[in-house]
Amino acid sequence: MPNLPIVLVHGIARFDILTVRLKKKLNLPDTGLSDQFEYFKGIKNQLGSHGFTVFHPNQSFGGSVELRATQLRDHVNEVIQQTNSGRVHIIAHSMGGLDARHMIVDLGMADKVETLTTIGTPHHGSPVADRLVSSFASSFLLDILDHVLDVDGLKDLTSAACEAFNHRAEDSEARNPVRYQTFSAFESLNDVFAPLIPAWLIVRDQEGQNDGLVSVRSQQWARELIASDGSRNPIVQHEFPFPADHLNEVGWWDPEEAINPLLGGDFLEQATEFEQQVRDLYLEIARGLVTG
Repeated sequence: MPNLPIVLVHGIARFDILTVRLKKKLNLPDTGLSDQFEYFKGIKNQLGSHGFTVFHPNQSFGGSVELRATQLRDHVNEVIQQTNSGRVHIIAHSMGGLDARHMIVDLGMADKVETLTTIGTPHHGSPVADRLVSSFASSFLLDILDHVLDVDGLKDLTSAACEAFNHRAEDSEARNPVRYQTFSAFESLNDVFAPLIPAWLIVRDQEGQNDGLVSVRSQQWARELIASDGSRNPIVQHEFPFPADHLNEVGWWDPEEAINPLLGGDFLEQATEFEQQVRDLYLEIARGLVTG
């Protein structure tokens, strides 16, 4: 069977938004250099160089999961039409995994998705989202903040919102033909990206090991989905083979990963080696989609 196209789905508040907007404004083509500044750093080209057809569409910066799922549906349909493939593989990071699940369940896309691989996705929500939303408990304040930052999606990442979706979606997800797998990662406080430290502490105190935003438990989702008629759909759970925080999971090295150059080479060499390690993991995932 020929390789189905792979769609990489980014999370909320993609940090490469300025690069995305500049490329769109100037109508710049995708190049090996531009790939080094994308959300999934270097991953599209890594997979493409090994024969995979890969798409990395852009979705709303911080919109609701309903909006982002609709945008993803449109992207997937475009990919299917462009490649004449019938179905796609989806590899999604963070909220992107929830976007994909909502798209499959609520927008009739189960027959167009061969597999869904989620990485660092808060399937059970995140205490960080709970804390942020409760800090703006007044709907008036949330409305003001939403006009400035577009934070509808934040409310969809709370524990209550995710558990409500899990409950209503399980019957459909257990019956549909999509193959699901999750990748979870965590990192110690000393190594987590510095801006994530406050969030790391919030999640650690409530749910234990985490990647700076999402606990391992939430990333793992469940071992099996069970429908009311007894149908079962297993979820294959994987762990990152090396420590990683939420930023590292999509190919970005950060200074907290650094070790003494006398022990591990200069910092540029360390960054190059780490980021290649992440790209190699995505290549392993992609190869597994074909053989799995």
